[in-house]
Amino acid sequence: MIVIFNPAAGRRRAYLLWRVLDVLAANGVRLDIAETHRAGHAEALAREAARRGEPMVVAAGGDGTIAEVANGLMGTTARLGVIPLGTANVLAHELGLPFAPRSVAAALAFGRTCTLWPGQANGADGTRLFVQMLGVGFDAQVVHNLPFTLKKVLGKGAYVLQSLREMPRYPFPSIRMRIDDIETEAASVIISKGRLYGGSFHVAADAVPGEPGFSVVLFEHAGPAAAMMYGAALPLNLLGRAPGVRHVRACQIEFLQNVAVPAQADGDRAGYAPLSVCDAPAPIQVVVG
Repeated sequence: MIVIFNPAAGRRRAYLLWRVLDVLAANGVRLDIAETHRAGHAEALAREAARRGEPMVVAAGGDGTIAEVANGLMGTTARLGVIPLGTANVLAHELGLPFAPRSVAAALAFGRTCTLWPGQANGADGTRLFVQMLGVGFDAQVVHNLPFTLKKVLGKGAYVLQSLREMPRYPFPSIRMRIDDIETEAASVIISKGRLYGGSFHVAADAVPGEPGFSVVLFEHAGPAAAMMYGAALPLNLLGRAPGVRHVRACQIEFLQNVAVPAQADGDRAGYAPLSVCDAPAPIQVVVG
């Protein structure tokens, strides 16, 4: 199997990776390590590995790295393996993937899979897949302006600090969109393939990762006070039931506003809306153990 790893992830995460690889190598698994050097490199490496006939390509990193590798595997029969090394690891929590190095190694060696049907965002910057969620509005503003060094030092706490920084300066524009055939507006939007957000926090109880379609979470209240309320509800697993939160099942979402609003996909910058969201052309198989 080939393992795609971002060397900028830090020493601790590299140590966890090598613990997994040591177990696999000790059990006779052939390993190739490919390091990424730029944005989009993981996708290119995964595509090349699948073209060579690799039966499994492993993403060692967070949800953004996993999404890049998934994009490279789209349209192939290669399975997607995961070594969760990210800040939030939302997809790993969603699919119940193991985190302990020996358990991760055992899961990759055993190779049992489940189906994941990614989403696809189409915008001025091109097309990209997301494996867990896409956000438009305030949470994307936080992701766009979050310094990498702060994220590396504080982990999830960096998002809390950056949210407090953004509240007084983000304008909270109204976001116009068409959800299937119905036009509506909201202050912020999360389009989710899974139930979880920001780690193991619940946001969309009706989401089904392995099937087409999305759970669209609409935040109707705008402003710093509303952002603080939603932020406080998240760790209590009350975000999905907070005042002004509406849930819609949909197949296609199109953002219509003229003013550019930041977007994020799986915790990485994803340009700006207007953009459109639909299902990826096909599902992929994710190794779960």
